Amino acid sequence: MPPKLTIRKEEWERRLHEVQVTKDDLNRLVMDYLVIEGYKSAAEEFSNEAGMVPPVDFESIESRMIIREALQRGDVEEAITRVNDLNPEILDTNPALYFRLQQQRLIELIRQGQIAEALQFAQDELAPRGEESPEFLAELERTMALLAFDPTSLAPSAITDLLSPAQRMKTAGEVNAAILESFSQSKEVKLVQLLRLLCWGESMLGERADFPKVDIFGGLSPIGKKDEGAMHE
Repeated sequence: MPPKLTIRKEEWERRLHEVQVTKDDLNRLVMDYLVIEGYKSAAEEFSNEAGMVPPVDFESIESRMIIREALQRGDVEEAITRVNDLNPEILDTNPALYFRLQQQRLIELIRQGQIAEALQFAQDELAPRGEESPEFLAELERTMALLAFDPTSLAPSAITDLLSPAQRMKTAGEVNAAILESFSQSKEVKLVQLLRLLCWGESMLGERADFPKVDIFGGLSPIGKKDEGAMHE
């Protein structure tokens, strides 16, 4: 194997500065972030200041955020109603997402101690879907297992995690992504995609050359400090 090339920091900076990134490119990245993450007011203000045509109706951003907030506080019924008001095809054409929302409703019933209601809901709404899909059945069984453990006991984390705020956020994230997709919008912030591409590019180049790695918090690192210079994940 041929020896690695060594690219000094000065040379690497010169090459980076030769790459042309326009102001419009940067503005689109900022707008993409604000829209997908749901910062309606900031997106409106930035659109006016930058003279950009908004990629979506700003009202749809507010609708997404209301739905996300409803799910994060456990109000699944309101979230489903608002999703259907926004676009009924989202749930009609995505049975997996609808099951996730119904699963979240079951989790909330169990969280509130409404055991009889939870059992009836599971039987009426989730059991028929579990018969259609092994994946759905496994998730239903995992959720029902919450009833077998006392909240203060050391239950398996795979089960107790269903009651964590992270579970609500996960469901909200899946719904948010589906809404964005229905509007032909990317489900992931482009800046995140670029950072992932940067990591991949550095990994590929690192097999052939020693060069300053990019630290998004501190710029280019000196050659040789691989751990400190690697991009924070």
